[in-house]
Amino acid sequence: MPPHTTTNAAAVQPTGRVMRDDPRHPLYLGKWKQSTKANVRDFVHDDFEEPHRKRRAAILAKHPEVRKLYGNEPLTAVIGAIATVTQLVAAYKIGCVWTDLHWAAVLAIAYFLGGTISALYGVIIHEAGHNLVFKRQFYNRLTGLMVNIPMVVPISQSFRRYHLEHHQYQGVEGMDPDLPLDAEIKYIHNNPLLKTLWVFCYSAMYVLRGAAMKKKPQRWELINWAFILCADALIVRYMSTRSLAYLAVSVFFGYGMHPGAAHFIQEHYIFRDGQETYSYYGSGNVFYLNIGLHNEHHDFPQIPWTRIYKLRRIATEFYDPLYAHTSWIGVIIMFITSPMQGPQARLVRMYKAHLSGRREYKVPSEPSVQNSVARKRRDSVLVAPEA
Repeated sequence: MPPHTTTNAAAVQPTGRVMRDDPRHPLYLGKWKQSTKANVRDFVHDDFEEPHRKRRAAILAKHPEVRKLYGNEPLTAVIGAIATVTQLVAAYKIGCVWTDLHWAAVLAIAYFLGGTISALYGVIIHEAGHNLVFKRQFYNRLTGLMVNIPMVVPISQSFRRYHLEHHQYQGVEGMDPDLPLDAEIKYIHNNPLLKTLWVFCYSAMYVLRGAAMKKKPQRWELINWAFILCADALIVRYMSTRSLAYLAVSVFFGYGMHPGAAHFIQEHYIFRDGQETYSYYGSGNVFYLNIGLHNEHHDFPQIPWTRIYKLRRIATEFYDPLYAHTSWIGVIIMFITSPMQGPQARLVRMYKAHLSGRREYKVPSEPSVQNSVARKRRDSVLVAPEA
C-alpha cells in the first residue's frame, strides 16, 4: 500500500461531506481504558480505526525524508542462510554423532541453541513476508522457504499471507488472524498456570488461529507444504529421526517460553490505556533484527530492519511519548503474573468502525509545514533568476 498523505482535497469525501480532524492526532492514542476487573472475559473495544495509517501520514507530513529509508536488505538472506546451516549441523551432530548424549543435554541444546535460532527464523520470515529482503517477491518467498527448512512445520507462506492481513485489518474482529480465539479467552483467561501453559504452546495457538479463518490454501502455501515435507523426509533419510525430533523441539522452545518469542506478547497485548501497539527497546533487538520496534514497523512496513532505528531517531517526538518495553523476560513475567493480563487483553474493533475511521476522520493539517511549503513556492515565483 502506498504511503497515505493528507491534502486539502482528501479532506472532502466523494459524497461532499467534510471530514473531521482525528482527535487522536498526533500520537494516535485512543480514549479507551484497559479492563481493571479480573473477571472480565472480553476484549477491549474501540470505535476508531487502527492508529498506524494516520500516524504514518502525520510523520511523513513533518518528516518527508523518511521515505528515503524505504527499500530492501539482502543481508537478511545471508543471516538466514547462516542460521539455517547452523541448525542443520546441530541436528546432524545430535542425531548422528552424539547419539549417546543424555536427553537432558539434548533438551538444553534444543532450548539455548535451537530455540534461540528458531525464533530468528520467524523474524527473517517476517522480513521476507513484507518483501524487505529482495526487490522481487519471488526471491523473498524463496528466502522464507529456505529458513523454513529446519522448522519441520510448513509455515513461511501461511505466515506471509495472514500477517499481511493482520496489517490490513489490525484489531478487526473476524478479520485479524492475530487475535486470540474465543476458546483461548474462555479456558485460559487470567489463570497463571494456564497462561504459563499457553505461553509454552504459543506456536500451536498461532497455527490454530490461522486454521480458524477457514480459508482455502493458496498456491504458495501448497508449495510450502510439499517443500517442507520433502525436506523432513530428506532429514530423516540422510540424518535420523532423532535429528528431526531435535529440530521440532527447538521450534517448540523457540516459539514458546523463550525471550525470543516474547515479542508476540509485547506487540499488541494491552499494558497501557489507549495504546494498542508496543515497541521493545532492549538488547534482544541486536540478535533478532530489531523485531522489537513494532510501532515503528506498523507505521512503516516498507522499512527494513537495518534502517528502522533511523526512523525512530528522525521522528522521536512521535515515539518517545509512547510506552515501550525494555525487557522481554519482564514481558513474559508480567503477562503471567498480572490478573489483568491474558488472551483477552487485546483491543478489537468492528469492521464498520475500521471503515468509518478512515472515511470520516483525517490527519489534521500542520500549519507550520503548509506555511513553509507555501513560502518556498511564493519565493520561487517572486525571485527572478539572475541574467
